[in-house]
Amino acid sequence: MTTTPWDTTSEHLLRELAPQVLGAVIRRFHDFSFAEDAVQEAMIAAVTLWPQQGIPENSRGWLIQVASRRMTDHVRSEVARRRREVAVAMEVEDVVPAIDLAPNLDPDDTLILLFMCCHPALTSASAIALTLRAVGGLTTAEIANAFLVPETTMAQRISRAKQNIKASGVPFRLPTAQERAARLHAVLHVLYLIFNEGYTSSVGPQLQRLDLTREAIRLTRCVRTLLPDDAEIAGLLALMLLTDARHLARTNGEGDLIPLTKQDRALWDKRQIAEGVALISATLPKGSVGPYQLQAAIAAVHDEAARVEDTDWRQILALYDLLRRMSDNPLVGLNHAVAAAMVHGPTKGLELVNALKADARVANHHRLDAVRAHLLEMAGDRDGAVKHYRAAASQNIEPTGTQLSSHAGCAALGRGRAGMN
Repeated sequence: MTTTPWDTTSEHLLRELAPQVLGAVIRRFHDFSFAEDAVQEAMIAAVTLWPQQGIPENSRGWLIQVASRRMTDHVRSEVARRRREVAVAMEVEDVVPAIDLAPNLDPDDTLILLFMCCHPALTSASAIALTLRAVGGLTTAEIANAFLVPETTMAQRISRAKQNIKASGVPFRLPTAQERAARLHAVLHVLYLIFNEGYTSSVGPQLQRLDLTREAIRLTRCVRTLLPDDAEIAGLLALMLLTDARHLARTNGEGDLIPLTKQDRALWDKRQIAEGVALISATLPKGSVGPYQLQAAIAAVHDEAARVEDTDWRQILALYDLLRRMSDNPLVGLNHAVAAAMVHGPTKGLELVNALKADARVANHHRLDAVRAHLLEMAGDRDGAVKHYRAAASQNIEPTGTQLSSHAGCAALGRGRAGMN
């Protein structure tokens, strides 16, 4: 045992290890639901014992051992219920593998678990929910909040997804090239959502959850290692890096949000910006351009401006024009309206915002009022701006079907996913 004290770093270690341990246990026992329960019990044991005993040198092996023991107990219980005393000993021997503190794990069991959760046997919503729970480490309440459904509904959805995984008999392994192609869209979307939840948390007092953003970046790097020539994977990784580069400047000492236009750009992570810019610059000329690449390009324009006055809004507007052609997401329209206002004046922006009122997904959403208030403030209409700022503050509703989308160009928006400040 080490003598490392129990602190926030220790909690982050558990969050990082959880999906790896879950993947290892599923691969051994082939039971998603009970494996997750066993891993949860192992995590509880770690939280209880490690602060007093110290963190084990092989933390992952310790957790796998404890979870495997729980699974062994479960298997024995199931076998005993069959009342075949003669078969009990033999079946336990066959079913329960030897416990190894340093198992020969696959390169990244978390990555295998990620693709497994995005199996085509599941609906997109179920795959996203299950992956956020099993791989991203989000609570059922956090996922329910993101999807605008009751926690009980989300719990049932996740439970059904686990049952479907078990019933499908899908082996725990990296998918074939054909299977990867079928699941990749869902995998990237899930990583996008995990990053979003970390960058702007939907619940709790903290604006940011760096453990989730870092895990999303790590997993996206893993996927890119698997598929190095896929432009959208590169675009998503670039978007995450370019956005996360601003996290130190996003809040003040009290944890309040600082808009993009007011941030101290000296606090931005220049290394991450350089990596993100290089990645998207190398990716865009290769051919087919997707929405992640366009969002990354917008983020790059923001990050490369030494001062807010140096921001190339015409380029951003052109990129949003392209993005709108690919997506009917009204949050893209809101960002486009802000960019248009920065290029052509607030009147043009207000015209575009007013047109969005016909879209039921965003008509009564606080972001519409927030953007309208910002544009009215730009136009010099202080009373109108105050009215809509107050209206925005009184609402907290995400537009159905768009609440999990984020775009990097809207400097006017505050806490949430319509604009990554």
